[in-house]
Amino acid sequence: MAQNEQALKEEIIKVGKRLYDVGLAVAKSGNISARLNNEFILITGTGTFLGDLKLDDIVKVNLTTNAHEGALKPSSELPLHSLIYKNFPAFTVIHAHPPLINGYFAATPTLKALTFETKFYLGEVPVIEQNTPTVTKPDLVIDALKINNLAVLKNHGAVVMSEKFADGLSLMEALEEAVRVAAVARLFNKDILDDLDQALKDNLTQIDVEYPMFSREHIQAIVDQVNKDEFIAQKGKELDLTLKLAIKMDGSDAAYKFNFEQGRIVRLDNDADAPFIISGPKDVWEQVFLGKLDSFVAVTQGKMKLQGQLGQLSKWYVPFTRLFSIFKQVKFK
Repeated sequence: MAQNEQALKEEIIKVGKRLYDVGLAVAKSGNISARLNNEFILITGTGTFLGDLKLDDIVKVNLTTNAHEGALKPSSELPLHSLIYKNFPAFTVIHAHPPLINGYFAATPTLKALTFETKFYLGEVPVIEQNTPTVTKPDLVIDALKINNLAVLKNHGAVVMSEKFADGLSLMEALEEAVRVAAVARLFNKDILDDLDQALKDNLTQIDVEYPMFSREHIQAIVDQVNKDEFIAQKGKELDLTLKLAIKMDGSDAAYKFNFEQGRIVRLDNDADAPFIISGPKDVWEQVFLGKLDSFVAVTQGKMKLQGQLGQLSKWYVPFTRLFSIFKQVKFK
């Protein structure tokens, strides 16, 4: 969908000021872009201050040729932004150098998610090794963004893609806050361990048989594992996990309905007639079944769609997260 160039430039200016005002951008670091239409993007120019952008600081670039209009050169991170737009339907990209994110991941390889909000909206944030001032291996960033709309570039900030700037800003700010919480927690206990994460990972058994992905046999094997799981059985009773939830693959007729009664799946139907339906394309489901993408995160970040109220499902977050962990224990081909 084509957008008004003047209005989009003004929005980029507001985003830059927001990043600066909340401490996510300093000096001349960071870059912002937005899709103008199928042919062009707008991106901040090289050497510009995100906190004090002017209309002339934003450069129009041809996505196919990378040719730009005007004397000001686009950001040196143009290849990264361009590749993101060529691989995803995103309309906005933000690359910032938040100080806490940079500091935390310089010292720690992964983020310990200590709040439900972090687990729910951020999930497992991929971290990419970065040894140069400019991203020289953007293909690694593309791979990371397939499993999360947000990725950390070690020693080089973070990059987020989204349909709207508000969504991207929200994820970037949420990561900075999650890092702050983790850092404060370690002041009290440097060996802090999330008991919930440990419980969700314990005693998972790998199934050696391979099934065609999203086949009846594949989903039935998952159901069998779920019904054997003591953790889900316990939490299912405690939380009265009783509902009908369907999963569906976009572009195919494959759909399955789980009929839950207090955590146990009492019946598996070949349809999507349910009050809650999770749907997504084949490549996204593949990441979910591999355990690389959390289904809740996929929904909150727009990689998958949910029919029904997410807030109602969230009360069963714990058993469902265990269920999604079981997904990856069943091999597929």
